[in-house]
Amino acid sequence: MEDQRLTITVSEAAHLLGISRGLAYEMARIGKLPTIRFGRRLLVPRWALYRLLEESGTGEDVSH
Repeated sequence: MEDQRLTITVSEAAHLLGISRGLAYEMARIGKLPTIRFGRRLLVPRWALYRLLEESGTGEDVSH
């Protein structure tokens, strides 16, 4: 079954982006990685991650 969650953790986003966890948290801290906070949890909306990649000029359809 495909993962249908609307958000992922910062660590999961780091893995998907191929960057370190520390860099992902730093990017989130300075606002370069879009995040939302639910209580103490810091999450990355999937749509925001896809948009970020599309705007970076990769030219790839990353939504699938």
